[in-house]
Amino acid sequence: MFRKNNHREGKKSGYIFTVKKHPEKGIMSMILGVISVLSIAAAVYLAYRNNGDAVFRYGAAVFLATLFSLAGMVLGVLSRMEKDNYYLFPHLGIILNLIALAMVSLILYAGI
Repeated sequence: MFRKNNHREGKKSGYIFTVKKHPEKGIMSMILGVISVLSIAAAVYLAYRNNGDAVFRYGAAVFLATLFSLAGMVLGVLSRMEKDNYYLFPHLGIILNLIALAMVSLILYAGI
């Protein structure tokens, strides 16, 4: 009278519930990446507007942005290694932090 399976034999009916979530470390990694990229871009823009004269504050901001991007990279990689998570924010965090580190590397290379 009652059947356990769906109309196809071997396939169960119903919903599959998941425990996937957005990892907090991945979200923090993305936030740190955004802060780093914006800080470095602002420092470069302000130095450009100042005819290439970089004030000490711009260098300090870029140094802090480098530390933020390194911390964001670690958080992004750690959150990417966790199981049963959505990986949008860890991937965005890793990409943004790589961009920030590449920007700092380019600035240091151009200064040499």
